[in-house]
Amino acid sequence: MDTLIMVGQLLLGLSILVGLHELGHLLTAKLFGMRVEKFSIGFPPKIAGFQWGETEYSIGAIPLGGFVKISGMVDESMDTEQLSSEPQPWEFRSKPAWQRLIVMLGGIIVNVITGIVIFVFLVYQNGETYFSKDQIIENGIVAYEYGESIGLKTGDKILNVNGQEYQGLNELSSGNVLLTENAYYTVDRDGEQIKVEIPKGFINVFNNEEAFDKFISVRFPFKLSAIDQGGAAEKAGIKVEDKILAVNGQPVTYFDELQSALAKSKNQDAEITLLSNGDTTSTTVAVTDRGTIDIGVNALIEPVRRSYGISEALNKGTARAFGVVIVNAKALGKMFTGEVSAKNVSGPIGMAKIYGHTWDWTKFWSITGLISMILAFMNLLPIPALDGGHVMFLLYEMVSGRAPSDKFLENAQKVGMVILLALMVFAIGNDILKFFTGW
Repeated sequence: MDTLIMVGQLLLGLSILVGLHELGHLLTAKLFGMRVEKFSIGFPPKIAGFQWGETEYSIGAIPLGGFVKISGMVDESMDTEQLSSEPQPWEFRSKPAWQRLIVMLGGIIVNVITGIVIFVFLVYQNGETYFSKDQIIENGIVAYEYGESIGLKTGDKILNVNGQEYQGLNELSSGNVLLTENAYYTVDRDGEQIKVEIPKGFINVFNNEEAFDKFISVRFPFKLSAIDQGGAAEKAGIKVEDKILAVNGQPVTYFDELQSALAKSKNQDAEITLLSNGDTTSTTVAVTDRGTIDIGVNALIEPVRRSYGISEALNKGTARAFGVVIVNAKALGKMFTGEVSAKNVSGPIGMAKIYGHTWDWTKFWSITGLISMILAFMNLLPIPALDGGHVMFLLYEMVSGRAPSDKFLENAQKVGMVILLALMVFAIGNDILKFFTGW
């Protein structure tokens, strides 16, 4: 069932985005009087379709893209028979270059608009929830495996990032921060300011959602919320109203301190100092082999929750949408230098795992908005067979006054298709290796 939910979300998200992208091409083509022969969500073989006017609308069996076939255009169908005859008024090739340019940008523009609308709606509907800089400075952080690997320590109070202010915890592991040259955190460690450098390529460790849980979190004081019936704490006489002050004489203020102290006493008895009914008392508890005493706790700090009006949401959502493009452009550039590993390239399996195995509409639309902006960016790359390749040749035509020959465009399209197929095979290969080996 988990797999079905992941696949279902991926197919729905891609179908929406591909359909809207191709609709952008179709509407702009029809706007300029071009004949659109086919509109397909998914690649052949066709599994369903109908004819409406001059256009056949269909759904393909391979849900990894889609296409619009416009008369008189050299595209991925490689149907060039019509190019041997004189251009007809309804054909792509007979229209002015500026109209053809708008048609080729139509899908990209729609994806950008879709991404912006999704992010604006999410910001307006849900606002933001985060642990603030003030809470981090007051309580400090818990440094996990990846945080400790770069020199952060539990208890550090992060003052700024790259000398700049930050709003909340989520910004400390954002792509924008991790991809910055010579990035660093300024921390207060026991009253002393220390510069903790972020090593080049550190972003490569964040190749899955679980990796963020191994970086840092905010420290939080706690209170007991539950005592498991028949568990170690109940047997030792601990009540929900009690406050844990120390473990084996080690003072405990934050939950991570309690976890650390109990972990040292696995399968042993631990002396727990309590504040109970206003009095300080002690009891002995048998710590489990998991380093727990069968209790539940609640954090004594709550994340900040901010709401936004429509004008604020427009600004915030738009900035967030274009921020995705900026981060991906930086990552692509650093991939060519080797700083960002090509292992981070994901195919459909990786995308499905990002959606997750639970159906959460907020998460679904967040990821779909993210993918919409990435699709727009990737489609704009000047690779033949992508929209960006067509745009590149059209700009050349508009500047030079000479259109590339149909034969050249046909060969370029073939080269582009080979490149895209190779990238797809590489991405799917990455997915398979990660799935079976954790590579």
